[in-house]
Amino acid sequence: MLALLVPVLVGLVATAQSDVSAAAAGRGNAGLSWMNIKDTAGVRLSDYAFTTNNGSLLHPDNTALALVLQLEFSGWLVIVTTAIWIIGYVLSFQWLDLFSTALQGVADALTGTIATPIMLMTAAAIGAFFVGWFVVRGRPAKATAQVVTMLAVAVAGPMFLAEPLADVLSSHGLLSEGRDLGISVAAGLNGNSTPNPTQLVASMQGTMADNFARLPLQVWNFGHVVDDQPGCGAAWSAGVSAGKADSLKENLKHCGDTYAHATAMNPGAGQIATGLILLICGTVLVLFAAYLAIRVIWAALDTVYHGFMSIFGFAAGGFVYGPTQTFLIRNIVDGFIAAARMAVYTIFLGVYVLFLGNLFRQAHGQVMAIFVIGGLVEIVAILQLRRLSNGLNRGNEWIANRFALATQGVRGGAGGSGSGTALGMGEHGASRGMGVGSIAALAAISTIDSNPLTGWIFQARSPLQYMARRRQHAERINADLAISGWPMEQQRRLELDRQGYEYAAERRRRRSRGGMGLDNALTVAEMLDGVIKAGAPSANAGSVLEAIGVDRRSINRALRVMEDMRGDTSVNPFFYQPLQKAAAAVHTAAARHNSPDAAAYQAQAVVSIGSWRGKCPLPMMENVEMDFVNRVHGVWDSPINLRNAVTDAEWLSVHPDTLRYLGHELGEQARDSGYRFWATPDDHHLRDLQNIVERAHNLDMITGPLGRGPWTY
Repeated sequence: MLALLVPVLVGLVATAQSDVSAAAAGRGNAGLSWMNIKDTAGVRLSDYAFTTNNGSLLHPDNTALALVLQLEFSGWLVIVTTAIWIIGYVLSFQWLDLFSTALQGVADALTGTIATPIMLMTAAAIGAFFVGWFVVRGRPAKATAQVVTMLAVAVAGPMFLAEPLADVLSSHGLLSEGRDLGISVAAGLNGNSTPNPTQLVASMQGTMADNFARLPLQVWNFGHVVDDQPGCGAAWSAGVSAGKADSLKENLKHCGDTYAHATAMNPGAGQIATGLILLICGTVLVLFAAYLAIRVIWAALDTVYHGFMSIFGFAAGGFVYGPTQTFLIRNIVDGFIAAARMAVYTIFLGVYVLFLGNLFRQAHGQVMAIFVIGGLVEIVAILQLRRLSNGLNRGNEWIANRFALATQGVRGGAGGSGSGTALGMGEHGASRGMGVGSIAALAAISTIDSNPLTGWIFQARSPLQYMARRRQHAERINADLAISGWPMEQQRRLELDRQGYEYAAERRRRRSRGGMGLDNALTVAEMLDGVIKAGAPSANAGSVLEAIGVDRRSINRALRVMEDMRGDTSVNPFFYQPLQKAAAAVHTAAARHNSPDAAAYQAQAVVSIGSWRGKCPLPMMENVEMDFVNRVHGVWDSPINLRNAVTDAEWLSVHPDTLRYLGHELGEQARDSGYRFWATPDDHHLRDLQNIVERAHNLDMITGPLGRGPWTY
């Protein structure tokens, strides 16, 4: 929609600029006639028209298509005509005549104010002091270079100061000569050995008008290039110049191009798409023209600027050794380089126009393809022109630096490589770094950043600095500490953590075999284990349970039992830690079987066995080797018999699901035995539980060091 809306708006504006009589007669956009751009057949681009079937009440679809096509055409014509006019206008140097008189007047006034005898004598005296200083210091080469430089400035200065900007603004100045040189080279490339700048600029415009306006319009309007048909090109030119759409279509029919007549009488949606392609390529052409114009005008205005600066150099600065002489040299070099820029840009344009002209001549009816390729070439040309400009900038700095080094009597570096830097060429290095404008911009940003109003808007001090948000957050925490003794954010986080811990405790309470009562040792142990596994520190777990309603004595008992289990747990890295915790819990439960806290120790054993059981992986039964399992069953009560019956190689070669089967089987047996022991805590159930845990420990002792156990593989 945007691609369609923009040209429509441009077309509406362009159509509105046409006078009423021209619009009624079917003529092109009269608002473009002042540009006076003509193709090689002498037809003005402002007279171009898109002729089609405007439809009627019986054919409203043709009316809608014709309206959109006319709007697209008007916008496209404005874009293409403007681009061609910009290139011709910039190369004609007519824009420089608009302010040349005023600039010359300002330059003369500045010269009269600065170039006075007193200023000249003062500057010469300062320059002579440097000559004497170099002689005294034993540096005759530098003294000689200073004398030669002062003489050169004294000779060239009066000639320059008589007409400061004559070499810039005159018809035979540096810019004009550079332009003429570029045009001569471009003309030679196009086969013209006796070029006239004015005529060649018009010729360039005519060639571009053919390639970017006439031929694409004919393909868009009639489906092919009308100029390729004998006599039809002249018929089209006559019809367009007459400004009558009906006569234009009839002219094509009479010249024998019935296909063009039929296409014009039957508009289609494909022509709208073709118009969009032309609009996009035309926009690229405008960008290229604008970029070239900016570069050319920039080069000219740079020359004017350096011409003004040279007034200071020839009036005084050129006599003084050091940066002031370098300043004059840079301005002189920049003036000559500007002329070279003008020649290079003109040659660049000439080569570009020649290349596209050859493309269109070899198109053989494929004008639209060449037009699209031309758009791509224009994009590449913009990038190449930028690289060319950067290269000229570097060359300009290098030449100025070499001249400045010569006047200062300094060698440019080993082997003449020019690696040295003359006094006053500091900007040469700074041009590749941060300029004064960038520093000023950063200073302005810093001022805005430190403004109190900015702090109120962004709710933070110096919001543009690194980690400003985090620093502000830290300051708010410190403020909360100073006021309430506890950061508000920390309070919110602790409250959320407490809610999570309470949820974990309630979840384990509902799943406990000990029931929902808060005085049951197994329920308390389950809840304590759930809170710690939820991430609560052991020191805070008791307060969470107490907030729920658990008796403090029950909490302390459960914590004490848990610490006893942890103290008895083996820390051998080769053994499976959940199993070792379960074994330690069963051991402490057996050791304190008759103590007042026996129920708490029994509950801790059940909880630890449940944690171990929950981490036993399930096997795939089709992979289980039952013969191996039965062999292990027969000897797993004795670690010695188990080690003798099954070798390490067999443990390493057996399928992992076989090991998982053994681990899962022991976990199930231990869980069931633990619940039976909790229900009936007698010696029989205790010994049964101990035997199962001992079997698991025997397996872990052998397979753990192998790195391939029932619970770790």
